Amino acid sequence: MKKSNVAIITGAGQGIGLEIARKLIYDGGQVVLNDLEKSLTEDAVANLSRLGKGMVVGCSGDAGNEEVIGELIDLALSNFGKIDQVIANAGVTLFGNFLDYSRADFMEVVRVNQVGTFFLVQAASRVMKEQENGGSILLTSSVTAHQSHENLAAYAMSKAAIEMLAKNLVLELAPLGIRINAIAPGATLTERTTSDPDYAKTWSKLTPLGRPASTQDIAEAAAFLLSDSARHITGQTLIIDGGWTSISPSPYE
Repeated sequence: MKKSNVAIITGAGQGIGLEIARKLIYDGGQVVLNDLEKSLTEDAVANLSRLGKGMVVGCSGDAGNEEVIGELIDLALSNFGKIDQVIANAGVTLFGNFLDYSRADFMEVVRVNQVGTFFLVQAASRVMKEQENGGSILLTSSVTAHQSHENLAAYAMSKAAIEMLAKNLVLELAPLGIRINAIAPGATLTERTTSDPDYAKTWSKLTPLGRPASTQDIAEAAAFLLSDSARHITGQTLIIDGGWTSISPSPYE
């Protein structure tokens, strides 16, 4: 009988995070779902609960906050008794020209993207160590960690740091049976990006495979890295961009 994995996923009220949660539940998993906005968290939990598959529990709050991280861990253990998978997906994108970029915006990007990711992984890894049954961790990076993109210096730096975290933690987590990898999505059709009426058209021209990714495209790859099918893969970053980083045309040209 296939075991039911328990996953914590942040930034999952909509977009890529929500689709990953949906995929894990379809595959028989149990999910603790987080989003900064309470309404998005509640709507996501309600929609996923209607699938009639695994159980989903919501926790709204700032994923970069230590107390929220603690609450996510406690909810997983109190509702499901264990933690098997963690998806550190929450992040913030604050655009700005490098020469004018404010310290406040820089610190916010670092706080959410790097600090939140680091300490969620730390807290979950401590639990996985005690469980003595290994686990799988996935971090959400970006193609901007691999190719420059205008007005995203701070964001790109934070995402490159996340990829290095996945590589570096192999040293400490592999002996515990814990795998850690990252995904680096490229242009993806989400609620946020499709608010731009030209987004799909622009990125269809720029992407070698002829279209931007769907959230399902990203979720399928994420689920693979989390699963036992990827049991010998750790410390890696999978770029999911339809080939964009191979040629890297700019949307501003």
